[in-house]
Amino acid sequence: MEEAFTLALPASRGSCAVFSSPHSGRDYPVALTRTSRLSLRQLRSSEDAFVDELFAAAPGAGAPLIAARAPRAWVDLNRAAGDLDPALIAGAGRTAQNPRIAAGLGVIPRVVGEGRAIIDGKLTLAEAEGRIASVWRPFHARLAALVEESRAAFGMAVLFDCHSMPHDALSATPSVWGRRPNVILGDRFGTACDRRVIDLAAEVFTDAGFLVARNTPFAGGYITQTYGRPRRGVHALQIEIDRALYMDEARVERSAEFATIAERLAGVTRALAAITPRRLPVAAE
Repeated sequence: MEEAFTLALPASRGSCAVFSSPHSGRDYPVALTRTSRLSLRQLRSSEDAFVDELFAAAPGAGAPLIAARAPRAWVDLNRAAGDLDPALIAGAGRTAQNPRIAAGLGVIPRVVGEGRAIIDGKLTLAEAEGRIASVWRPFHARLAALVEESRAAFGMAVLFDCHSMPHDALSATPSVWGRRPNVILGDRFGTACDRRVIDLAAEVFTDAGFLVARNTPFAGGYITQTYGRPRRGVHALQIEIDRALYMDEARVERSAEFATIAERLAGVTRALAAITPRRLPVAAE
């Protein structure tokens, strides 16, 4: 792909926050659509559709927003570059037991939602490495630079990794005030950010009328785990939004409620970007 991501920068960097949307990419390569056994709509079932739009207020609040262009069905940016699935990639070495790879959800996915295989047969190792070199590495190089720029300028950085989740994924989630939550915040059970970050984020979402749960069923993936280094002043928090709030999941289309939810999330985004070092511990150099 010509570009691995889109980057919306603020006119002035006034926030220590960085927003990322690694699964909202919707530029489907012809090499994928021609060889896949699935329709485009089926391929899009694994896409965090429109999440980049939901958090588009970030630059206006002084924080950068980096969003994938390539779809998750092509390269999963929330997996390690070495998470190669030998059941899909010929020549990939055996790895330690990894339930995500076993399920077909490596850095080059074998399946999309409901376990549907993307292609018949296998990819060559060179094909897989080509995708990682052209998409995964540029995205993460820029994301790491954005985080470090915030840390250098403000003494700390807060990375908000933004996602959406299928409504059915919440079926077994413990209720919040007798109702199913529609936002899940994941901090890797306290290891990816200071407790005050997730507390403040939960307060912001709750004040905006969302029902918030923590770490179940999504505690955070590769990005949260890798970038979250609270002792270095780098905090990472994964945000999952219930897709049923704003879209028709079956058709992968914005619903009638999209504009209302987007407006509420714009306010959330501005409030998250307003988190300052004064409200959090700053790491000692």
